[in-house]
Amino acid sequence: MSNIGVWENAEPGVKRKIFEPGESIMMMEVHFEANAEGYQHSHPHEQFSYCLKGKLAFTVDGETKVISQGETIYIPSGARHGCKALEASVLLDTFTPVREDLVKR
Repeated sequence: MSNIGVWENAEPGVKRKIFEPGESIMMMEVHFEANAEGYQHSHPHEQFSYCLKGKLAFTVDGETKVISQGETIYIPSGARHGCKALEASVLLDTFTPVREDLVKR
């Protein structure tokens, strides 16, 4: 069953909706309850995360950066990263190439 355009739970207090991907790029919207965490992980994809609402603390390869509404963070290929919502927050994540590990067609 496809998960494109459907809200799904990612981690506790975190839900995401994956948009129809292109050939080598994709986006997803991610909603965080206050204090919810996106667990530490890494992947070979490059990523930009744009904060649509709220404030999040990202840790990328051991360095922490806080972003707020209207700000973005770049996560390079292979970087170990995760985030914590300092308040209820919404991200727009973009990946290249497509995260085939997340997309169910």
